Amino acid sequence: MMNVLLKIMQKFLIRSTLITASMLLIWIGLNQILNGSIWEGMTISKSALTVEYCEFNNPSKFFHQSMNTYSNLVYFFLGVLICQIAWGDYKNRSFQNRLANFPLLSALMGVCFIYLSFGSAFFHASLTWAGQRVDTNGTYSITLTLVSIGLYHVFHKINFSEQAKKIWIVIMVIIILCFYQIHLLISSSILVPILILLMLILMGINYFQFPKKRYLFLGILSLVLIIIAIKIRIMDVQKINCDPYSLYQGHSIWHLLAGLSSFCNYAFFRFWKKQA
Repeated sequence: MMNVLLKIMQKFLIRSTLITASMLLIWIGLNQILNGSIWEGMTISKSALTVEYCEFNNPSKFFHQSMNTYSNLVYFFLGVLICQIAWGDYKNRSFQNRLANFPLLSALMGVCFIYLSFGSAFFHASLTWAGQRVDTNGTYSITLTLVSIGLYHVFHKINFSEQAKKIWIVIMVIIILCFYQIHLLISSSILVPILILLMLILMGINYFQFPKKRYLFLGILSLVLIIIAIKIRIMDVQKINCDPYSLYQGHSIWHLLAGLSSFCNYAFFRFWKKQA
């Protein structure tokens, strides 16, 4: 059984890599064909006005911040991977795993990753206020969906009908859209840490509920990655070891580590020990 799962995951990883590589070529092409004039007339973001990130802002290029834009393909890759897992779960309902039996929730997770990929790329490419709002909403979409996954598992004794699951997804989409306005009322420096902490707490509770079935290392890895990611992001904002023209950009590393941390959080719930 394990060999079959490994082969399936290998197939998913290869397909995600090819699709992401294709998207990378499209982005490179757009960055070569188009120029920064396409963003003219749009309101500049506060982030651009305060030079929040280290990478040099080149307004003549379509991608004002190239590395911070391209690095969002990490989210795209993970989103495509999760969508494939969701589709596999939809076709094979024999799994006993609780999340595998709710493929729509996994699909929402995958779509949120892809949404953040394009939203954050839009922001770093344009450095506009509109882009910043979409980027922020994409971040909330992932954290809110992970919180909902955690709640779904902590309250594992509640069985949901297929109709109830569909209503769950509709409610989640509405909540995510509402955060377009909510984030203007409450600072993301307050909301995001609260949601991340809630995600980790729910993961911890569920581990103690099913210690023999959960992979503890996934939960620990998720925690370690997000701590390192936050530290690197802060250093980038504070311009520590900052080289605006370098291929290495702290905020790009934030994209990578934050994406991997979120995926580990998702994987903690989606995969469990079959022998337990």
